Amino acid sequence: MSWLNCPDPIPGDAASCDPIETIIMPRTSDLGGFSVRRALPSAKKRMVGPFIFFDQMGPAELLVGGGIDVRPHPHIGLATVTYLFEGEMYHRDSLGTEIAIAPGALNWMSAGKGIVHSERERPERLTAKRPLFGLQSWVALPKHLEESDPSFQHHGTDEQPEFADGGASVKLIAGELFGHKAPVKTASDMFYADVTLDPGAKMPLDAGWEERGLYTIAGQITIAGQNFDPAQLMVFKPGDHLVIENQSNAPARFVILGGEPMDGKRYIWWNFVSSSKERIEQAKEDWRTGRFDTVPGDAEEFIPLPDRPGP
Repeated sequence: MSWLNCPDPIPGDAASCDPIETIIMPRTSDLGGFSVRRALPSAKKRMVGPFIFFDQMGPAELLVGGGIDVRPHPHIGLATVTYLFEGEMYHRDSLGTEIAIAPGALNWMSAGKGIVHSERERPERLTAKRPLFGLQSWVALPKHLEESDPSFQHHGTDEQPEFADGGASVKLIAGELFGHKAPVKTASDMFYADVTLDPGAKMPLDAGWEERGLYTIAGQITIAGQNFDPAQLMVFKPGDHLVIENQSNAPARFVILGGEPMDGKRYIWWNFVSSSKERIEQAKEDWRTGRFDTVPGDAEEFIPLPDRPGP
């Protein structure tokens, strides 16, 4: 049975023809050599399911000698989710993990009660121009796991479930979707997938998830008669059936994400996420006074606690 079977919008039914709750245009920051577009958190929407932070890195061509050089910094109460379309990043953390992430692979680092990591590039890659294009998001941890032990998971591109139907191709990054389940162990019910639609193709988005979003990567898609270009986040109304179409003459690429609502409000300050303001204050003091663990092989530098967390 095709997983593309779905009801089309009903003519004259406003709810079925307008399933979009919010459209977010990410704000852009120049990090020197490449730009970052931040869609979450936004004044319009703080979270989509467990997703509390969503950045697009690039696309960019990194120059010789320049590139990604994020010094060691801490996290609590969240999992960082890194997924690349092009390029490479080199991850090291206070658990002793050292691994390069390639396009289509997944790095999932659960901070729990506290972890420190750096994101740099291997020295041999700095001698030539190279691309960078990818996504980094954070998912908040449920309250009962906020103080869990930190952990790290890596899954190569060949481990991700891939399936196709009617011109729609899906790589499942995390969670469950269309009867498939990704290998990464998540802390809550969610979905996160990389989708390509051929010209003329269409696909549904499961109405069973209460909170759903779509972030456009390349090409143009159409939803309920509205066209959307790259670098936009659409958040959908709960329960509404919707169909994503490619009415253009070129392939379109996007990610879909979401899940069940979190078990209460989350606070975010710099790299810290928690259901408790007091816990964030403790984390700030712990980083200021050097009580976090260090990153083996990358302990000489670190990012100081900022006066303000920034945008």
